[in-house]
Amino acid sequence: MTKRLYFGNLSWDVTDDDLTNAVAQYGRVISARVVTDRETGRSRGFGFVEVDEADAQKVIDSMNGMSWYGRNLTVNEAREREQRPFGGPRGDRRRY
Repeated sequence: MTKRLYFGNLSWDVTDDDLTNAVAQYGRVISARVVTDRETGRSRGFGFVEVDEADAQKVIDSMNGMSWYGRNLTVNEAREREQRPFGGPRGDRRRY
């Protein structure tokens, strides 16, 4: 089994490989992805890492609050994305 972890407050310079290498010191990494803006390709400052379930708490305990690339990380178990109404946070914007 695996766990998906949320990594927040990432430096804009962090890549998927950087995240993988950092987390691999504390557990087995299945996948790592820094979330980027669709239009600009720039990091949005957070990402997700999938690790073995047995390693998840060790990664959280070791890396949450850790200073990395000059920023204090926020690391916790990822939550499922909330459903938004059609059209985003302000509702349906279609014109009829």
